[in-house]
Amino acid sequence: MKLTQVKPIGLGTVMLAILRREISLALRQKGEVLTPLMFFVVIASLFPLGVGPESALLLRMAPGVLWVSALLAAMLSLQRMFASDYADGSLEQMALSSTPLTLLVAAKALSHFLLSGLPLVLMAPVLGLQFGLDGPSLGLLMLTLLLGTPTLSLVGSIGAALTLGVRGAGVLLSLLILPLYIPVLIFGAGAVEAYASGLGVSGHLSLLAALLVLSLFFAPFATTAALKISLE
Repeated sequence: MKLTQVKPIGLGTVMLAILRREISLALRQKGEVLTPLMFFVVIASLFPLGVGPESALLLRMAPGVLWVSALLAAMLSLQRMFASDYADGSLEQMALSSTPLTLLVAAKALSHFLLSGLPLVLMAPVLGLQFGLDGPSLGLLMLTLLLGTPTLSLVGSIGAALTLGVRGAGVLLSLLILPLYIPVLIFGAGAVEAYASGLGVSGHLSLLAALLVLSLFFAPFATTAALKISLE
C-alpha cells in the first residue's frame, strides 16, 4: 500500500484563508463595515457647515479635520477585531493550533485596514473637495492616509487585545490607543499643511513610513502577547 505524503500548508496560504474568512464574515454584517465610513463622512461634512464658507479658514482646517475624522472612524471597529472570535471560543482554538498566533494577528490587522482604513482613503478626496483642496493636496492626503491607516490598525490591535473581555472596553481602548495615535496624526496632517505652506513634505512622509515599518515589526508580537494574557 502506497502512502501519499501530505504537503505542509504554507503560512501564506493560511494567512490568505484567514483574510478570506474575515472579509466574508464582515460582509455578512455590512452595517459594521459601513458605520466607520458613514461616521467619517458625517463628521468631515459637518465642519464646513458649522464654520462657514470662508475658503481660507477651511483650507487651514482641512488636514486636521480630515485626519481626526479618519482616526476616530478607524477606532470604531477596533473593539470588534477579536471580540467575536473570543465570544464563540474560536480564538482559543486558533491560539492552540499549530499556526502561529502572530500570523492570525497580522491577518486580523490587515483585514481591519482593508475593511475600515482603505475605504477612508478612497473617500478622503471627495470630502477634501468640500474644504477647497486642490488636486495635488488631495493626492498627498490620500498618500498620508494610505501610510497612516495601516499603522492605526496595527497599533489598535494591541489595545483591542488588551481590553478583550473587559467591561467598558470601548472607553478603556480609547484611553490606551489615542496617545499612541498622536504621532501618526501629527505627521499625517502636518504633511498636507506643509505642502499648502510651500514647505517640503518628504520628512513627514518618511516618518509616517518609519512608523508603519515599526508597527509591522513590533505590533503583531505585542498583540500576540496581549491575547495570551487575555486568554489566561
